[in-house]
Amino acid sequence: MITTLLRIVKYGLQNFFRNIWLSTATIVVMAMTLIVFGGLIMGNVITNTIIASIQDKIDISVYFKNESPEDEILRIKSTLETLPEVKSIEYVSKDDALAIFKERHKDDPTISQAIEQLNENPLLASLNIKARDSEEYPVIAGYLNNDSIKPFVNKVSYSQNAAVINRLNKILSISRKGGLALTAIMTLIAILITFNTVRLAIYSSRESINIMRLVGGSNFFIRSPFLVEGMIYGVISAVISLLVITPVVYFVSPYASIMVPELNLWGDFLSGLIPLLFYQLLFGVGVGLVSSFIAIGKYLKD
Repeated sequence: MITTLLRIVKYGLQNFFRNIWLSTATIVVMAMTLIVFGGLIMGNVITNTIIASIQDKIDISVYFKNESPEDEILRIKSTLETLPEVKSIEYVSKDDALAIFKERHKDDPTISQAIEQLNENPLLASLNIKARDSEEYPVIAGYLNNDSIKPFVNKVSYSQNAAVINRLNKILSISRKGGLALTAIMTLIAILITFNTVRLAIYSSRESINIMRLVGGSNFFIRSPFLVEGMIYGVISAVISLLVITPVVYFVSPYASIMVPELNLWGDFLSGLIPLLFYQLLFGVGVGLVSSFIAIGKYLKD
């Protein structure tokens, strides 16, 4: 069994080096395919980071009446935190709201003087609520209308922002679906191109296949060297694609951070380098094996 496996690997390597120029062309095509595949993965990372960044800037604020006790506001905050739709809640007291307002307008002497002349704090305590997903804000807004909360609430900012949030939800939904569709289409095109290239490589060995059939070689023995050859294509192509992608990501990362400050493309790339290599190898070897298996099948049926 071991001798047979070693012989199969030997023949696979011989096929690879015998047609070195065709093998090189096949590897180049597969490497380009894997670069596209890796680019789609990085594109999805960037898209998801942008979506998360936009979602993190959305919230709804609940402003409480002047006479609402702080204990009651904190009770409502604790109740809201139990909702699965709620990601986080920030409590801003009246004093905190005034301090923030003063800091924001410290360069405007008119507003600063007006605040100093007031005998009381005119600002309201509030809760700033962030949802786990922007589509869940209507659920949170609906919960704020229940009878145990409504008597203490002065206003909820969701009604003013509802149209913007709904429009944003549609844009995010289209972005997600568009990204998945683009990934599927590009992957299919890449597989078809790679398949045709591998089939061409096997076509050049058709005489060897016929000779092996004439001397009584089994389908398994005839097919296996070409599967080994397909695996070699996949492994080498995956390594080459990663060697190309790495410097590109390194040089693009600073510019990406300028456009999206929350995005650390180089850091994300390094942290996901091992999984990316695994996916590249899995995709490359998988495409090489499947393409070789299907392509050689044509000659075994003749």
